[in-house]
Amino acid sequence: MDFIFLVFSSFSLLADPVILTYVILGFVIGTIFAAIPGLTATLAMALLLPLTYTLNVETALMACASIYMAGMCGGSITATTINIPGAPSSMMTALDGYPMQQQGKGALALGHAALGSMFGGAVGALLLIAVAPFVAELSLLVKTTGKFSLLAFALIVVVIAQRGRIPQAGLAACIGLMLATVGLDAMEPVTRFTYGYSNLTAGIDLMPVIIGTFAIAEVLTQASSRADISAATAAASKVKIRRRDFIPPLSDIRKVGFGVYFKSCLIGYFVGTLPGAGGSMGSFLAYTETVRTSDDPESFGKGNPKGIAASESANNAVCGGAMVPMLTFGIPGDPITAIMLGVLVINGIQPGPQLMSDQAGLIAPMLAALLFSAVVLIPLTLWLIGPYFIKIVSVRKDVLYAVIALLAVVGSYVATYSTFQMFMALGMGVLAFYLRRNGFPVITMLLGYILGPNLEEFLRRSLALSNGDPTTFFTNPDSLFFVALTLVFVYFLVIRKPAKAPAAATSK
Repeated sequence: MDFIFLVFSSFSLLADPVILTYVILGFVIGTIFAAIPGLTATLAMALLLPLTYTLNVETALMACASIYMAGMCGGSITATTINIPGAPSSMMTALDGYPMQQQGKGALALGHAALGSMFGGAVGALLLIAVAPFVAELSLLVKTTGKFSLLAFALIVVVIAQRGRIPQAGLAACIGLMLATVGLDAMEPVTRFTYGYSNLTAGIDLMPVIIGTFAIAEVLTQASSRADISAATAAASKVKIRRRDFIPPLSDIRKVGFGVYFKSCLIGYFVGTLPGAGGSMGSFLAYTETVRTSDDPESFGKGNPKGIAASESANNAVCGGAMVPMLTFGIPGDPITAIMLGVLVINGIQPGPQLMSDQAGLIAPMLAALLFSAVVLIPLTLWLIGPYFIKIVSVRKDVLYAVIALLAVVGSYVATYSTFQMFMALGMGVLAFYLRRNGFPVITMLLGYILGPNLEEFLRRSLALSNGDPTTFFTNPDSLFFVALTLVFVYFLVIRKPAKAPAAATSK
């Protein structure tokens, strides 16, 4: 209860004009990046990460939380209006949002999307605030061997979640683990894989890895793409939206039903707690479950507001769920929380069981900003500047990506004041570009890099405590639990064939 009181008392920080400005700017930037096809809120956070050095910890984390929430709801704008999801989590929204746009109900579809996003974000944030302290207390029961098995479980689940690309995901994770071993040994004063190059003694910094993996690689990907966006630009110029059209009538909300909102929120939240699952999986499962339980499943994919509500409620609830393992175990649930983990580490905050008790005063404002963004900023932003968001798809791509490239390179230098690390960011960008081009999911590489040091440390400590006996991972109850959980996930995600989605959910 003390932590819950601390979170709600942190709303007083929003009375500070400077903090409120950063939170609002973060939300607007996250929405714009999520709405532009090809850009993501992950990229926005990666570009803005160097700026966190100039802010105090509370302000930086609150701005990151607002970007996160904006990134989940912003993709629905172009998904609805021009049938181009601005974010992967909005793919299911397009199935019913775009047909409503074709029927002249585009603004109403965006209103349903905003309402679902607001409801999902609020429920996810409240569940996070209520559950995270108890999860942190339970995590104290996990000893050294259990911590290794937990990190191995997270890495394995992220790999096998990439269905159809499991070998590529596994190799990308191994590359990340290899990068994590460069520099000083974690337990002995010796250097590894530096090849006599002194700049590698301290290892590869987290900042260039994140900026290179997301920002530089995205610029290279877009530069090599020959996709014609003229049709999208023409469609954007024809869209006319009035502010009053965004408000869904009460009769429509009743037709959707409270049950659809709440069930989708729970699905999204619990999917978010799984490492690597992300908003796209949460929205897909919520959408298919809504189709399965509907009295009129044939109407989905043709402009049913229930589909929009289910998808957006789930993907925004993922925000709260994904932060549970990130805060309590240091395991990011998706790419954005991986970058947020970087913000914590850069500011000297070590996620883990003690975080909620030792540094609750730093975490509480971030959770307050997450809830504020969902309840206040989502509807307010759409009401005030929603009619203009669709126009951002018309921004010239050569100018846009030139600016992004400049910000990425300058940001990587300013963050470390090291020319070597700046070139390392470029090198990581080229590596990530070729990995993406050949079907390798870079998120598994990033997760391997982030989890690698702790994975190695807990493995070596466990073997040292057991005199080199590997059976210690199967005889300790906490470790055995995660080993069994890993086998369960392998069975359901790899061995057993997943159930096919309803035809209506995949018809477009």
